[in-house]
Amino acid sequence: MTHQVLNPAVLYWGTPVVIISSANLDGTTNIAPMSSAFWQGHRCMLGLASVNQTTQNIVRPKQCVLNLPTASMGPAINSLAKLTAAKDIPDVKKAIGYQYAANKWALVMECPVQMECEFIAVHRIMRDLAPPLSDLGWVIEVKVLRVPVEPYLRLEGYENRIDTDKWRPMIMSFSELYGLEERKKVNSRLAEIDEEKYRVLTGQGEETKREDSYMV
Repeated sequence: MTHQVLNPAVLYWGTPVVIISSANLDGTTNIAPMSSAFWQGHRCMLGLASVNQTTQNIVRPKQCVLNLPTASMGPAINSLAKLTAAKDIPDVKKAIGYQYAANKWALVMECPVQMECEFIAVHRIMRDLAPPLSDLGWVIEVKVLRVPVEPYLRLEGYENRIDTDKWRPMIMSFSELYGLEERKKVNSRLAEIDEEKYRVLTGQGEETKREDSYMV
């Protein structure tokens, strides 16, 4: 089959939805859904605009909680969409219809997975573009400290493994919300590797040293 060359405005091919809980300056809780996230070891990289209230909240107190919703939580995700805790809404958000909301949720206990994190660094992207775009793209690196999950997600017979047959994350693909099927497509050869062999990537059990948080 011959491929056709497209030029999509966005390249959101499909990643889990993450609801980020962070603290506003006035003590209220800011809640923001996003999906530009990936994990390496016990680090998570969050693609956020520098002007976002969530971005500033993470960098300032250097902590946040990443909440992972299930595929059944679509209405809750939609209730958070196009809201911001910033009273002075950035022009880029005004242009796409964002509105101010002081305290969107107090807690996100509905999510079966929560990751308590600390801020590590900001990695700037899109610096080859002209301002203001060259200052807009940030990838925030956070370190996962604790992973509270609902008991049903623990794989029977293991202390620290997730039962992937029961975990049904919400997936965002080109701004639409999807869920996974309830069965594997095929048994994965990579799944034959003992997960504990990857723990070396977390630095656990070793003497680790890091400088204060930095920007690169």
